[in-house]
Amino acid sequence: MNKMQNPETLVIANANKMTARKVQVHYGTNHAIKDVDVDILDKTVTAFIGPSGCGKSTFLRCLNRMNDTIPVCRVSGELLLEGENIYDPRVDPVQLRAKVGMVFQKPNPFPKSIYDNVAYGPRIHGLTRNKAELDAIVESCLKKAALWNEVKDRLDSPGTGLSGGQQQRLCIARAIATSPEVLLMDEPCSALDPIATAQVEELIDELRSQFSVVIVTHSMQQAARVSQKTAFFHLGHLVEFGDTGQIFTNPGDPRTESYISGRIG
Repeated sequence: MNKMQNPETLVIANANKMTARKVQVHYGTNHAIKDVDVDILDKTVTAFIGPSGCGKSTFLRCLNRMNDTIPVCRVSGELLLEGENIYDPRVDPVQLRAKVGMVFQKPNPFPKSIYDNVAYGPRIHGLTRNKAELDAIVESCLKKAALWNEVKDRLDSPGTGLSGGQQQRLCIARAIATSPEVLLMDEPCSALDPIATAQVEELIDELRSQFSVVIVTHSMQQAARVSQKTAFFHLGHLVEFGDTGQIFTNPGDPRTESYISGRIG
C-alpha cells in the first residue's frame, strides 16, 4: 500500500493548520468581519471568494496580523496556528509572518537584485550559517517558484526589471524562502496577463504539496481551478465553507448560489 492510500496518512496530511473561531474585525465603528469560524487545512488550497468589500481580504490579513499596521483596526476572537494563539501578546508579529507568508495583489519586489529579494528573509531571520547555505535556499526557492531557469544567469540584476508575471513568481519565491507553514495570496493574479496567470496557478498547485495555501480571488473560475476548499464571504459574514466542488455545484445557502450564478456580485 503506498502512502497516498493509507487513510491515516491522509488524515495527518490534511490536519488543521489554522483555526478561526468567532473572529470579529472592527475598523473604528465599522464592523467589517462578523463571527467567522473557519479551519485552514494543511497542504490544501483554500479560496476566499465573494463580492468586493465583503471582507475576504480583511479576514486574510488577520491570519498573519497585517491588520496590526492599521491603527483603527481591532481584531477579536480566536485565531490559532497549530494550536497556538497568534494574537497572544508574547507572539512577535515579525516571527509570525515568517511562518505565515504573504503575496500581494500587485507584484512588489524589493528594489534589490533577484538574489537579494529571495535572500532577504533568511538573512533577517538568521536561517543560514554561511553563503553556501544562502545560495542553496535562493536556488531552491527560485526553482519552486518556476523561475530559476529564467533568471539563473542574472541573479545580480534588479528584481524590478523582470516582467509582471516573473515579478510575482519572484515574490512567491521570497515568501517561501523563510519556510513558512502557510502562504497567503491576496488576488495574486489580478495584475497579470492570462499566460502569467496560468503559470502562477500551476505554481499554486505545486506549492500545495509543501504548504497550506490561502488565496483571495475575484475569479470564481480561478477558485474552481486551484482550490480544494472554498469559503464564500458576503457583507462581513462567512456564509458557507466546504469542498470547492460542492460549493460550486451544490451550494447549501441561497446567497452562495446567487453569487455563483451571477445574480449578486
